[in-house]
Amino acid sequence: MLLLTVLLSITLSSAFAARSLAETLATSSLTPLPVLDVNGKVVRSGSNYYVLPAVSGEGGGVALASLTKDSESCPQTVVQDQDEISQGIQLTFAPVNTKSGYTVRTFTDLNVRFVADTPCEEGTATVWKVESYDDDVKQWFIGTGGIEGKPGPRTVENWFKIAKFGGNYKIVYCPSVCKSCKVTCKDVGIYEDEDGKKRLALSDDPMIVKFMKAPSH
Repeated sequence: MLLLTVLLSITLSSAFAARSLAETLATSSLTPLPVLDVNGKVVRSGSNYYVLPAVSGEGGGVALASLTKDSESCPQTVVQDQDEISQGIQLTFAPVNTKSGYTVRTFTDLNVRFVADTPCEEGTATVWKVESYDDDVKQWFIGTGGIEGKPGPRTVENWFKIAKFGGNYKIVYCPSVCKSCKVTCKDVGIYEDEDGKKRLALSDDPMIVKFMKAPSH
């Protein structure tokens, strides 16, 4: 619940950012629309995808990285690969209260989980979550260690949404799985840290993305 307290105590840093997200919500269809991949196919839960920058020349796909120089250390944080030709790591989406094969729709609560082996604790090591506020750099980073499913106040940090952004998409933190929880809705963008890692974080400047289905094995 510490995250909720911090979110309530800190306002958006610019009026433009508030307008940007508000305008996205206001201009979007009241009926959630199917999310489409780069080939115009419906994105479905249970299938694996790469999350890529929509504009070429802005780095590679979304991946995992260690917070230290030791690649085996935990926790793992969510980053954008610096190598432009890298597709990143496959991940899957799990909309709230749905089964495998369900159509992923815009503005619908969902968990995001990497399909990867990590040295971290088995089971929850690859589910996205919003970490506690980092007071040193004034950021909410996107990390791993979240819990898949179990919607409610104890998991509110683990739920994201996909929003249409022009002809592409952005990922938004604006959970509605807990009606009594008050959260500040923000986009997921990029923060480059002092080590050069391009970490995903709650931001006023969204990372514009597209989804590419991973080959079936």
